[in-house]
Amino acid sequence: MATIDLHFHSNASDGGLAPGAVIARAHERGATLVALTDHDCTAGLAEAAATAASLGVGFVPGVEISVTWNQRHTLHIVGLGIDPAHPALVAGLKSIRDGRIERARAMSASLEAVGIRGAFEGAMALCDNPEMIGRTHFARFLVQAGHVRDVKAVFRKYLTGNKPGYVPHQWAGLAEAVGWIRAAGGIAVIAHPGRYDMGRTLIERLIFDFKDAGGEAIEVVSGSHSLDDMHRFALIADRYGLLASAGSDFHAPGEGGRDVGSTTDLPPVCVPVWTRLQPLAAA
Repeated sequence: MATIDLHFHSNASDGGLAPGAVIARAHERGATLVALTDHDCTAGLAEAAATAASLGVGFVPGVEISVTWNQRHTLHIVGLGIDPAHPALVAGLKSIRDGRIERARAMSASLEAVGIRGAFEGAMALCDNPEMIGRTHFARFLVQAGHVRDVKAVFRKYLTGNKPGYVPHQWAGLAEAVGWIRAAGGIAVIAHPGRYDMGRTLIERLIFDFKDAGGEAIEVVSGSHSLDDMHRFALIADRYGLLASAGSDFHAPGEGGRDVGSTTDLPPVCVPVWTRLQPLAAA
């Protein structure tokens, strides 16, 4: 198992642990190089960096940006090695966050239409950063209120596709998000591509658009990837000259998926993205 994790979350967005606590958990599990990549915000990076430095863990400042591509596909683009204070990135992320409250109210109204009341207030009560309210907070509310057994089960009944609680939203454009990351000195990475409902032709079109915008890497190892996914995207990375990344996509203890701090080794064909990164604190 690798001791590198370049994709996970804190309670600055939709994670369950404070930035310092999630870094400490990664360290306890043997991590030597990590990146905090909260959704559409960088508020947790200073605390995470300080904790990593105190523990001797290599730290890469990151972010995960919500993107709408090809008009109907919601994607996530991770930025690694960013300057979180860069004006273009700061302004771009704020523009995304400004739409989250409005979407959350619409999600609550959709759930109320099927008899689930108080979802907005319930989700807000579980959100440490109100600017970052999102589907995970609604999922936790639905579990806490007894509507479903666990967070994983939520997304089989609610909050996706045409199911109750789902509200389509226009996020940043792909070229915009990659541009903000590059302006801030970072490397843009397609996050967990195995989660997207795309066949080979559409994935290739996404990669062409991504590379045209200046994107350089793709997650080969992800907490939501199967072994087949990993090998598939390793070959795609090699074929299209993309660097390969690895991340757990950890959100909170007990919510399924891979725990923070360790990932499966990349297949030998891959060129690791971390060969191009300069950690803030050497391990």
